[in-house]
Amino acid sequence: MKKPKTTNRFCPSCKKKTEHKIKLLATGVKRGTLRRGSLIRAKQRNAMPGMGNKGKFGSKPAIKKWKRKTKNTKRNVFIYTCKECKKAHQSKKGLRASKVILE
Repeated sequence: MKKPKTTNRFCPSCKKKTEHKIKLLATGVKRGTLRRGSLIRAKQRNAMPGMGNKGKFGSKPAIKKWKRKTKNTKRNVFIYTCKECKKAHQSKKGLRASKVILE
C-alpha cells in the first residue's frame, strides 16, 4: 500500500484543517534472551534436568507451525504531526496491510 508523506487533516489542537506529516509507528522490540520466563534462562538455571517430558520447555512446539499462524497482515498505525503547532496524534484504527510504503 502506498501512502503520501504529507496530507491535509483536521488537527484537534489547532481546531482546523492543516497539513500533516505522516510517520509509520514502529513495531515493538523483541524481548531479551535472559528475561523472566525465557527458555534460555530456564536452561541456564537447570529448571528441567533429567529425563522425561520437559513440558513447557520441550523441544517441539505444542502444535504445528502452520496451524498456529493465522494472520498474514498486520494493522499499521500512523502518527500524524501537524506542521503548524507541531503536535502529533494518531488514527483511531490502523489500516490492515501487508506492506506500507510512504512516498
